[in-house]
Amino acid sequence: MAFDKYLAERVSRIYKSLGISLEEKFMMGGVCHLVNDKMCTGVVKNELMVRIDPEGTTEALKKNGCRLMDFTGRTMKGFLFVDPEGTDMENDLEYWIRLAFEYNPRAKSSKKKK
Repeated sequence: MAFDKYLAERVSRIYKSLGISLEEKFMMGGVCHLVNDKMCTGVVKNELMVRIDPEGTTEALKKNGCRLMDFTGRTMKGFLFVDPEGTDMENDLEYWIRLAFEYNPRAKSSKKKK
C-alpha cells in the first residue's frame, strides 16, 4: 500500500526542527513515527495519523480535515486521521505534531512482542 512520502518527509523535518528524536517504522500500510518507543504520528495513504490525549478528541475533531481513525473499521481512543486539507499549511501540520508529542509522555506503550 502506498503512502504520501512527501507528507512523511515534511513530518520528519518538523520533528527534526523541534529537536525531537524519532524512530520510523513501516507498518499499517504507511510509516509510523515513534517517540520514546511509543506511536506518536504516522502517514497512512495521504493522511496524517495522530495519537492525542483522548480527553482532547472532541476539541480536535472541530479542526479542519480531522476525523476519528477508523483504520480497522472501528475507532481507537485518542487516534485521529487528518486529511490533506488539514495538513496543507506547515503551521497546521506542526500543530498536529506538537499535539501528539505533548501527549506522548502520558501515552501507554504497546506491549512488545517477544
